[in-house]
This record gives sequence, structure tokens and C-alpha cells, in this order.
Amino acid sequence: MSESSQASSPSSFFNLHVEGVGYLNRVRTVKPKKGQEFLACTVAALRGSDSDVSYTKFDCRVSGADAQAIVKRLENDVAADKAVIIGFRIADIYPEMFTFEKGDRKGQPGVSIKGRLLRIKFAKVNGEPIDVPQPARAEERESVPF
Repeated sequence: MSESSQASSPSSFFNLHVEGVGYLNRVRTVKPKKGQEFLACTVAALRGSDSDVSYTKFDCRVSGADAQAIVKRLENDVAADKAVIIGFRIADIYPEMFTFEKGDRKGQPGVSIKGRLLRIKFAKVNGEPIDVPQPARAEERESVPF
């Protein structure tokens, strides 16, 4: 393949998406030493039988205007310790190692699952549904068809 044909070929991506239902927690604005500040949150995703629920936590950067607007709208409810449950899509997950700095596990290694919160499909605060904008169908298509 020549350089000119390489430069004109479209980029392809392999998407890794996690979809589910979970509790929205720890909504915060992160101000890194370098780079631009961003909105972040934790999603405690529910898994397993409804009679014996387990949780998987995702530490997320909130991406996309719609998701950011919804998370900001729900931020006060999360801060007030209300039960905020969402239907979500998280992308580009990866593990990150860290060392606990306090508590019973101080000095021990831990792992956090990082990702980007792309979409909130629905939201409920203390069981009451909240209106959330839905994207156009064209935005739902995957980047690489298989």
C-alpha cells in the first residue's frame, strides 16, 4: 500500500462497550495538574441474580454532552445520598493498579476498572423516573461492522 493510499484510508476502531444498570456515585470534577479538568463518577453496576446481587465498580470519565448534562443534573441527588440508578453504556474499560493510602488495607495493592461513561439510557432517583434525552439512531451504530 502506498503512502498516499494509507493517508486517505479511514480510521477503524474496535469498540469495547459495557452496558448495564447500576448506582451512580462519587460525581466530581477532576482537576489534574496537567490538562483540562473533567467530570468523573463511579458506577456500581449490578450483576447476578436479583436475590443475590453483586456489584462491579467502574471509575469513569463522563464523555459526551448528553451524558455530562445528565450526570450534572443528578449530582445534587447523589450528594444528598439518594438512590440514583442509571442504565448506562461505558466504553474503553481498562484496569489500573493503585496502593491503598488509608484504612484497613493501607499499603496493599488494589485495582480499579476505568472507562468512559458514554450514555445514560434512563435514570431513577429514589425509584422515580427522570427524563433523559435519547440520541438519534445514527449515533447508535458501531464504528466497525463484523
